Amino acid sequence: MEALAVRLSGLDPYVDGAMRIVAFYDTLMRRRVDLPALARASAGLAECVAGIRLHGTGRAIRVGPDGKEASAPRSPASTTLPITLDEEEIGTVWLERAGPPSPLDDVLLDRLALATAAAVERYGPARTTMADPALVELAISSDSDEAARARALRLLGFAADLPVHVVAVRSELPLDRIGGLVCPSRPVKAAPLADVGVLLAGTVDPARFPAGVRAGIGAAGSPDRSWRQARTALRFTSAREPVVRHGDLGALALLAEVDQDALRENTDVAGIARTARSAEDLETLDAYCATGSLRRAADLLHLHHSSVARRIEQIGRTLGIELTDPAGLTRARLALTAWRLLDP
Repeated sequence: MEALAVRLSGLDPYVDGAMRIVAFYDTLMRRRVDLPALARASAGLAECVAGIRLHGTGRAIRVGPDGKEASAPRSPASTTLPITLDEEEIGTVWLERAGPPSPLDDVLLDRLALATAAAVERYGPARTTMADPALVELAISSDSDEAARARALRLLGFAADLPVHVVAVRSELPLDRIGGLVCPSRPVKAAPLADVGVLLAGTVDPARFPAGVRAGIGAAGSPDRSWRQARTALRFTSAREPVVRHGDLGALALLAEVDQDALRENTDVAGIARTARSAEDLETLDAYCATGSLRRAADLLHLHHSSVARRIEQIGRTLGIELTDPAGLTRARLALTAWRLLDP
């Protein structure tokens, strides 16, 4: 590397400087320096304050060019760069240069970010959200023995006495982002399994799931039981209720255990399937079942209540159910829920 830098130095001063920076950080990484040492070396090289912050700990290291911890209030960063580990952003590095940025600042921060990620991975804890899918599967599988499950949880960062919720997720958003939102205090781990994302978390805040995410939340306790509950709860989600706790289902959870052929053959469920061919009718029935009131359903749909009343009357005739009767409304709610449990 040093020989190559010498040869390139005569070609371009920028290339010369960049190669010397690369060689500088290669040396630091070979010496396995820790984060404070990286910050001190970077501040000395840049001749300005350098900073490192890890999202998982929330702690920032700021060092001045004299090698001492910067005590003055943080100045606006002149250049910043994310730290990534296993394709996940785990922190930020930056420089606080008083004047205009140096042309080599980007190179310096790029190498500092790489060196920081290597140090975090070496000395840990890495604090990443994404985890090895095989390890997550071992923790939640009903086929795992308790010793293997306990070891998997320990390797994932969960203490033996910490209750763990398992969440089944369907979303286009990155799992690590979702995990960080619903469990900001950690610990939380995530991995994709087949067509479902899995989150393991000490606590889960249902209100913090972002829009467009479908999630079923299992109760804290045995991860294998919580995983079964989470998958069941996920089946009960809908556009109107995208996040469902298994504990809130109560007796409705029993519907998930009914044979699907038996559900399809049920007269009420078959009627819902016919109604679902019209998106407008399905939305109207869903709103009415959710509110139990023509006026509240009308408010939800932004329609006049008389329009909703006509639609509900027509849907009732199609289903053969008197929807304005309490018993009929209960039948429709159960049939609509059962229809949603059918595989596509």
